[in-house]
Amino acid sequence: MSKITLRVNGASHEIEADPSTPLVFVLRNRLDLTGTKHGCGLEQCGACAVLVDGEPTLTCDRAVSEFEGTDIVTVEGLGAGGAGNAVQRAFVEEGAAQCGYCTPGIVIATMALLNRDKTPSDTEIREALQDHLCRCGSHGRVLHAINRIIREGVSDGV
Repeated sequence: MSKITLRVNGASHEIEADPSTPLVFVLRNRLDLTGTKHGCGLEQCGACAVLVDGEPTLTCDRAVSEFEGTDIVTVEGLGAGGAGNAVQRAFVEEGAAQCGYCTPGIVIATMALLNRDKTPSDTEIREALQDHLCRCGSHGRVLHAINRIIREGVSDGV
């Protein structure tokens, strides 16, 4: 066990953990941030995505020690207002989830995309979401939600 300091959703957290523990387990089990999901454990489904220094990052197979000194934002950290809140609202209003297991990762990927480009093309949207699996088939509604956000012109990021 080692003391590890993480900056998550704007707050600093000092925890004791095995440095090789995947970040997703520390977020869920130590910090009670359960929006980030553990899906495949192989970085193949995208359910474990968070923003790390503004970039979407899969966390199910990466050691918590790799994240010291970075700024981590989980799906819970997006809800404070601005674009994150608008993305979450658009997903709800468009019904862009069925079981909802993949939704936090897709919302994180959407935020990263919109923080880079306020008006991405359909191709850019699809590329940004290519690492995210949705077995329920909500893809069409996800694309509607993202296009709604673009139409509404949300401009402030996380």
